[in-house]
Amino acid sequence: MLRAYYYTALIEDQEYSSIRPLIDWLDYNGYKVVTKPAKEFTDSMGRRKVKGNMDIELAIDAMEQAETVDHLVIFSGDGDFTTLVEALQRKGRKVSVVSTMATQPPMIADDLRRQADHFLDLISLKAEIGRDPSERAVRHVPEPQSADAEE
Repeated sequence: MLRAYYYTALIEDQEYSSIRPLIDWLDYNGYKVVTKPAKEFTDSMGRRKVKGNMDIELAIDAMEQAETVDHLVIFSGDGDFTTLVEALQRKGRKVSVVSTMATQPPMIADDLRRQADHFLDLISLKAEIGRDPSERAVRHVPEPQSADAEE
């Protein structure tokens, strides 16, 4: 493996983000972490929504890496990447896609799965990359104190 990238959008104003420990671990362990601020908006129903699309960043990095690597692996099921996979293949590069069909609906777009040179279902990798739930660290979240709590 030459390089591993991780793409995510972050909400800037949050004091704590549940994804921050993951980002820090990846950054300390050799991944190139690519982030950008997430956009917050209110939809027509008045619900708060967060949008953080990293498709363009991933596509540009993949096309740049295609100049020096012969095999790219994309962990995504987003059908928007089908065109990227086609472009990489036209450059003579092999593309593997990792996602899953085990969910309902499947997390991989059919067009993307068909276009990839190889499709790996995450389920088939579970024994190699998965952890037993009993091995996971228990997180203690402090309970908010009520206004009438004694000090």
